[in-house]
Amino acid sequence: MHSSPITRDAIAKTYERIQPYLRRTPNVTVAGSDFGVACGALSLKLELLQHTGSFKPRGAFANLLLRDVPRSGVVAASGGNHGVAVAFAAQRLGIRARIFVPSVCAATKQQRIRGLGAQLVVSGDRYADALASSQEYADESGALAVHAFDQVETLLGQGSVGLELEADDIGFDTLLVAVGGGGLIGGTAAWFAGKTRIIGVEPVTAPTLYRALEAGRPVDAEAGGIAAESLAPRRVGEIMFPFAQHYVERVVLVEDDAIRKAQQALWSTLRVAAEPGGATALAALTSGAYRPRSDERVALVVCGGNTDAVNFDSG
Repeated sequence: MHSSPITRDAIAKTYERIQPYLRRTPNVTVAGSDFGVACGALSLKLELLQHTGSFKPRGAFANLLLRDVPRSGVVAASGGNHGVAVAFAAQRLGIRARIFVPSVCAATKQQRIRGLGAQLVVSGDRYADALASSQEYADESGALAVHAFDQVETLLGQGSVGLELEADDIGFDTLLVAVGGGGLIGGTAAWFAGKTRIIGVEPVTAPTLYRALEAGRPVDAEAGGIAAESLAPRRVGEIMFPFAQHYVERVVLVEDDAIRKAQQALWSTLRVAAEPGGATALAALTSGAYRPRSDERVALVVCGGNTDAVNFDSG
């Protein structure tokens, strides 16, 4: 841990580089009872209001600004949100991009990738399939591979979510973070470094970090369910895992139905349209998978809003 390049200072310096390209997303603090939860206060970091509808541009811009990009451009594999973010960052910086996605990638996300000028390739049924294809292309073309979660720069960028949460001084005891490959929770855990309780939240159908913590190392896990496009890589990243071991208190699992209900609750209570992955952290509270103390101040990240469930284009 002491030799890791992912430190608070490195995250802060990365934030200085990427901040001009980001939105400072707001926090909304509500009574826990608004969601049927008994806790002191509940704060939601609305990262779905970030450019491209998720936290992912933070890591995308960190990669493109901190690394040398060849003339052949960049390549990324994604369940959707990372691909949209890399395409967005590449467009802003005038860089060529090719994005590989699996067939489970939402049509909304595929359309946005194309609309941002990147070349889209649909490859396989799951993220791991798209990743393998992207690696082949990187080897053939020399393009810079921008990993969705297992890359130092990606973690440095995602860690800026933690930086903003601390700077906003909203006051919380516990932070709930949804987990896919682990970039967001890894970067956030690196920023807080034990200063606050961090709980990971995963679908029962995609328990990547849960299985890794059980085994003591990243291992293959199930990869399906309602949030498969954003929270179902085959395993968590090697780089983030030591931060999870040291600074994530535990991981709780939620059923797909609980995620659907959390999506509905976000919409009916706050008029926030979250994708399944974006509602997963809240699902831990509304389902009882995580039960806070009555005086506990809880924060969570609504990490994505790229969903086909709300479509205003057809009216």
